[in-house]
Amino acid sequence: MAKSGAFPAEMTEKLRWIRRTATKRPVTVSGLSASSTNAETWSSFAEASASTAGVSMGYVLGDGVGCIDLDHCITGGVVADWARRILDQCPPTFIEVSQSGTGLHIFGLLPEGAGRNIRRNGTAVEFYSTGRYIAVTGNKFEDSPSVLADLSEVVASIV
Repeated sequence: MAKSGAFPAEMTEKLRWIRRTATKRPVTVSGLSASSTNAETWSSFAEASASTAGVSMGYVLGDGVGCIDLDHCITGGVVADWARRILDQCPPTFIEVSQSGTGLHIFGLLPEGAGRNIRRNGTAVEFYSTGRYIAVTGNKFEDSPSVLADLSEVVASIV
């Protein structure tokens, strides 16, 4: 279950929450199919937290909130150098460890636009700001704050 106190108010105050299955299929709080592009299938944080549909929660990106997803960057509790370089560019913003325990989700403020999936030289970086959802854990990384910062410059440096 996602930890409620971890998420920034910029996320918890929006009706952009869903539940998800073990295979990461989005579902509504009542267990019906949900969509990352259909707001009628999204709920409040309180409703999604209280629901037992699926196995956990997800957050639908958009309305100014985006995410940089760093896959397979933690091994044995150590963050890979390539991921640490990205983290070092980030202003103080909410970062969580992914459900696998080997990835990081860097949430922040981003204008809606096309996402990217970049795989090169052993790195796996994705960023999205609309039309996607992220399976959330609420497991804060290091001492990240429960606020969202502008990630525009970080994303520009990645591409």
